[in-house]
Amino acid sequence: MAGVHLLRLLHPRVQFATKTLPVNKFSQKLTLHPACYNPVGLAKSVSNGQYIKSTYKHSRKTDASASQEQYAHTRSQEQFHKKVPTVSHLKVFINKNPLTSGLDSCQSFGPLSMDETRRHFSLNPRKIVEQSPKRLRPYLQLIRLDKPIGSWLLFWPSAWSIGMAAGPGQLPDVGLLFLFGVGAVVMRGAGCTINDLWDIDFDKKVARTRFRPLASGKIQPREAVLFLGAQLSVALCILLSLNWYSVFLGASSMLLVITYPLFKRVTYWPQVVLGLTFNWGALLGWAAVQGSCDWSVVLPLYLGGVAWTMVYDTIYAHQDKADDILVGVKSTALRFGDDTQKWLTGFSGMMVSGLLLSGLMCQQTWPYYAAVGLTGAHLYNQITTVKLNNPEDCWKKFRSNHRLGAIIFAGIVAGTIVKANTNKKESTDKNQ
Repeated sequence: MAGVHLLRLLHPRVQFATKTLPVNKFSQKLTLHPACYNPVGLAKSVSNGQYIKSTYKHSRKTDASASQEQYAHTRSQEQFHKKVPTVSHLKVFINKNPLTSGLDSCQSFGPLSMDETRRHFSLNPRKIVEQSPKRLRPYLQLIRLDKPIGSWLLFWPSAWSIGMAAGPGQLPDVGLLFLFGVGAVVMRGAGCTINDLWDIDFDKKVARTRFRPLASGKIQPREAVLFLGAQLSVALCILLSLNWYSVFLGASSMLLVITYPLFKRVTYWPQVVLGLTFNWGALLGWAAVQGSCDWSVVLPLYLGGVAWTMVYDTIYAHQDKADDILVGVKSTALRFGDDTQKWLTGFSGMMVSGLLLSGLMCQQTWPYYAAVGLTGAHLYNQITTVKLNNPEDCWKKFRSNHRLGAIIFAGIVAGTIVKANTNKKESTDKNQ
């Protein structure tokens, strides 16, 4: 009898093991789980697959009794696995998409489905969404869990403020950082849900957004509203764990959260409202630590964060400017036009000035100012190298702001630690 070589797939690394089986048992082996065995002929070609198929037919003619028994077994296994790949289905495996065809990038047979991959735990947000249950997946896509950059941009201003509020020589409160981190994920998801509810008709007309769960119909508006209620309930529980000054301060931001999507309909400056919303944590973080706000510190920090949002969200808005013109949505990308880089330079100067003033009011030390210098260099690089007519480059520059936020936070923490040594030296000099 003719022989067939089988490729055995051992996830996550593909290891090759060769087995030779009688052709009249080929269909039986294929009824095993597709993650265990995948058919490979003597060569990686369709013609070879046709050779195996024709050889199998010949084998059936020469051994009628074995063929009938084999056919019955295959049919029963197909009913159990619904659609089980057999040799006659080999041509289905060879198509343009290697992820769904069973072919990997090396043109050898890989996993036939995502089921086998889903059994492996991953911290990658995109993998988490891909491996989630089908009923849950649209809701994770609705809150943009696979794109965590928005949560980071919402988290960093509050982390800066918590770090600023720490005493000399002390690290930021880890418990508060964790709470604000979870709150950033939840509130960013709630903001995305609100935004998609308002913009459901617009999103259907924009190439980048027409596949969002609400625009594509995967989630109905009523379901999204119920989901939004659950998100806001979790956010309220987090907020109630803070002091009452912080509770009222945090609750006062909800008006901005709910109304932000409406501003893109009436003004070319919706990014200003987004900045006021996204940087509210610069006020809330200090209040959570100190019980009130020192406005001489937090107000420059807050306004510097607003200027930062003007930079990164204007770059982000350039991805959709063609569709925005057709749909009738307004943005600073359309307002600034060819002068975008000049405007962004001005907002970058405002951000750096706000950070410097906040540091002076908080008596920060040299590591903080070094971080502010790196921030200025990072902004300069973004503005001078961004290709505003290239959506991919705009997205890349937008995402790089996560690193900028981390640079400032590291400078605040290091500056606060050094502040203790500086205070000790000053007190020693006074005593002498």
